[in-house]
Amino acid sequence: MSTSSSAPLATGGDRPLPSVRPAFDAVTWREIGHLLANLPMSLIGFVYTVFMISVSGGLAVTAVGLPLLAAGLLGMRALGRAERVRARLLLGTHVDEPSAIPTRGGFFPWLWTSLKDPVGWRAVLYCAIRLPWGVLTFTIALTGLFVLWPVLPYIARLLANADRAMVRGLLAPSDELERRIAELESGRGVVVDTAAADLRRIERDLHDGAQARLVNLAMGLGLAKEKLLEDPDTAAAMVDEAHGEVKLALQELRDLARGIHPAVLTDRGLDAALSSVAARCTVPVKVSVDLPGRPAEAIEGIAYFTVSELLQNVSKHARATAASVEVWRDGRRLLLRVADDGVGGADPGRGTGMAGLAERLSAVDGVFVVTSPAGGGTTVTAELPWRDRG
Repeated sequence: MSTSSSAPLATGGDRPLPSVRPAFDAVTWREIGHLLANLPMSLIGFVYTVFMISVSGGLAVTAVGLPLLAAGLLGMRALGRAERVRARLLLGTHVDEPSAIPTRGGFFPWLWTSLKDPVGWRAVLYCAIRLPWGVLTFTIALTGLFVLWPVLPYIARLLANADRAMVRGLLAPSDELERRIAELESGRGVVVDTAAADLRRIERDLHDGAQARLVNLAMGLGLAKEKLLEDPDTAAAMVDEAHGEVKLALQELRDLARGIHPAVLTDRGLDAALSSVAARCTVPVKVSVDLPGRPAEAIEGIAYFTVSELLQNVSKHARATAASVEVWRDGRRLLLRVADDGVGGADPGRGTGMAGLAERLSAVDGVFVVTSPAGGGTTVTAELPWRDRG
């Protein structure tokens, strides 16, 4: 079974802090190791922070100052990642990784996003306050190994809990909104790329199909005009051939228009449009659409083209004898399910078709799940946000 879906990960920073207990167990020894490592790690972070701010601040009046600061903040992200790994290994504190900075759009959008990156600036604050804390915890832990041995487990647990709180407070993702903003910004880039690819496809189809056929038609009619007086029979045959070319050109243009946005979808909605798509499938398809109304045009179009492409996959690859399409609304979500009884084994990771559908749906906050055990048919379930038609 292969699955592909878009869903936020659960935050691991809500676990309760370990209680204080006087035991030299493995947890206590890892905490002592963490406290002893605080000094070298805090020195590295503090020196890097001071160097980054002083150099980029001194060059702020030049063209390289701001790019250096942006690069420095990326380095702060790396230091924050190292501290999260250290906390996970030694303190057992699992903190989700913040969303990556979007790289689409060119240099200046990246520069602006990096300069106002809250993850990088919180890492700056973390490293700035850690030096005195690192000196304090290192000194207490080292002294405790020789002087405060009986109470060292208590002290280590209290200091380690303070470290856990710092990591969770300053190095965790700020909130779910930050993650969703980054995902939607990435999704916007997917939508732009998809639109550009669709425009190239339309241009190619027009150039190689209807346009080339119309050019040949014009040439044929020109030759028929020249032969009209001297050889009427040949001219009539050429006109008849041109008439056939006109029909083929019109059919190609209709198919192209249907690929852009079918008229039946605009006029009659998803039920009629999906029934039309199902009628062109090579296997019998049962269509069930249960909607209280029509969603927004964009959501309706994405739903139509998702089902259309999935039924094309059924025709080409599934070797099925029957298929079904179900569409219904559940609260503020529009749900689609396309199933067949074919050979199964569909894997979105092995091809671009289903992977492209998953990207398109995630770009509008949708979900795409494929269930396809070998020999057990394929079921694709998709969710889209329900937006009312304006």
